Amino acid sequence: MTVRSMRAASGSNPVQLAGRRSIARSLQPVPAITALNPQSIARHTAIARAVYACRRRRHKFLPADLFGEPTWDILLDLYIAEREERRVPTTSACIGAHVPPTTALRWLRILEARGLVEREDDGRDGRRTFVRLTQNGLMAVDATLSMLGAAIDDLQITAAPDEADAPQESAMLEAAQ
Repeated sequence: MTVRSMRAASGSNPVQLAGRRSIARSLQPVPAITALNPQSIARHTAIARAVYACRRRRHKFLPADLFGEPTWDILLDLYIAEREERRVPTTSACIGAHVPPTTALRWLRILEARGLVEREDDGRDGRRTFVRLTQNGLMAVDATLSMLGAAIDDLQITAAPDEADAPQESAMLEAAQ
């Protein structure tokens, strides 16, 4: 949902009210997937890194202008930083989204309005702010990465690679890196 559509949702049109309900629903706490142990956190962080890196490399095969999902890039970047106990300046979060800064800032405002990220002032430099996932945002990304990890596990169990395809797949992966 864009900032424009969020503003439009403040009217009384039934379609707009449905949009407002979806915003309110997104602010509800995400159910905890369970207390995460260090191995799960490490696995989720590795999955986040791999997904983020693959998203950066797919332009080698497909035109980059076909893709546009800066919110997921921002969430992955902030998740990795949170798990590595790093602070992320707002400008770095914008760079990590791989879109123009104004677009990234707009999406950061939307993520903030939905309770997934929060900003904090730099106590030493009044010109700089940091952005991080809220607890709700962290739980939502953890749940998403848990789902992705389960899907990866299912693929490994049900679809053992064909021995004949291994050299071709290996060559494609090397070319992508």
